[in-house]
Amino acid sequence: MDAISPARIAGIYRYPVKGLTPEQLDRAELKPGQTLLADRRYAIENGPSGFDPAEPKWLPKPHFLMLMRDEWLAGLHTHFDDASNVLSIRRNGQSAAQGNLATADGRRTIENFFATAFAGQIKGPPKVLESPGHSFSDVARKVVSIINLASVRAIEDIVGAPVHPLRFRANLYVEGWPAWHEFDLLDRTLAIGDIRLKVVKRIVRCAAVNVDPDTAERDLAIPPALQRQLGHGDCGIYAEVITGGSISTGDAIAAEQAELL
Repeated sequence: MDAISPARIAGIYRYPVKGLTPEQLDRAELKPGQTLLADRRYAIENGPSGFDPAEPKWLPKPHFLMLMRDEWLAGLHTHFDDASNVLSIRRNGQSAAQGNLATADGRRTIENFFATAFAGQIKGPPKVLESPGHSFSDVARKVVSIINLASVRAIEDIVGAPVHPLRFRANLYVEGWPAWHEFDLLDRTLAIGDIRLKVVKRIVRCAAVNVDPDTAERDLAIPPALQRQLGHGDCGIYAEVITGGSISTGDAIAAEQAELL
């Protein structure tokens, strides 16, 4: 294992509906080649996209409601219940909509909320999309996204302001790595007990990270600041699950030694 000081999982999050509220988990089940359960399971189409649930294909995020363009989404507080498939939406502290996303009526309720409440801020008729086994991730492959909290603190120094880690909408937040150490792990294998994940890609950040998740204000310009200071706009890594199992907050995470050629 790495000589780097012990690292641990500081937080686990999923995002049942693309662009909507993160949900914190104490534990999660990882399966080979899959995302976290229900992560980006749904998306809300922002005008016709051509998405076919019978033959799902990856589409870039501008087809959907998403924080890169629609910062007002951060002002909504949502919860998805796995057992009932019910999505609940609160706005300004009040219940705004609730619908069973497994039924046409329930989806219509959610669609009508967005069509009515944000009529001047969306491009076309909103539509709740789902296809079993499909993930509306920002990348075509099914991955787990990982953020190094030390890198977030380094970004605070660069922009000269507090940076909420949830701006980066990761699945796993790791404490104990030096800043930017995650970039050294590309093509390496991460071990969490008997679980193994292969790091496959750096995450190129978009304007979504400029939105404060608490205030829904676009108050920072993080990617340009990273470009000026570091010559890139990256923060975080994507990893594919190779060997599955259960993970929990507080679990140790370590990089296995790279094989010698």
